[in-house]
Amino acid sequence: AGEDASRQPTIFSKIIARSVPATILYEDDKCLVFRDVAPQAPVHFLVIPKRPIPRISRVGPQDTELLGHLLVVAARTAQVEGLDDGYRVVINDGKHGAQSVYHLHLHVLGGRQLGWPPG
Repeated sequence: AGEDASRQPTIFSKIIARSVPATILYEDDKCLVFRDVAPQAPVHFLVIPKRPIPRISRVGPQDTELLGHLLVVAARTAQVEGLDDGYRVVINDGKHGAQSVYHLHLHVLGGRQLGWPPG
């Protein structure tokens, strides 16, 4: 796979297109929120932009508003999901960051005590 695979449709673009099922928690014109299929915490969902950005390291000034929107949606969804005791927002970037799908996504994990440092 790797970054060259980013030129191909990802599983996330298929979820946006509804050709792959997902448990969708929230959607608007800019983003989609759905449960992670392999949750690493009692609550684990992903926030993705509908516009495919391969990696956080590839964003630019034109993405400022969208990136802020993704964080606001992550926080609102965490509240709806009952994560009052806190949660973690994670963005993996590239091989050393353990990025598995080259479509920008925010992991929101909560519902248990998370350790530090991660990984």
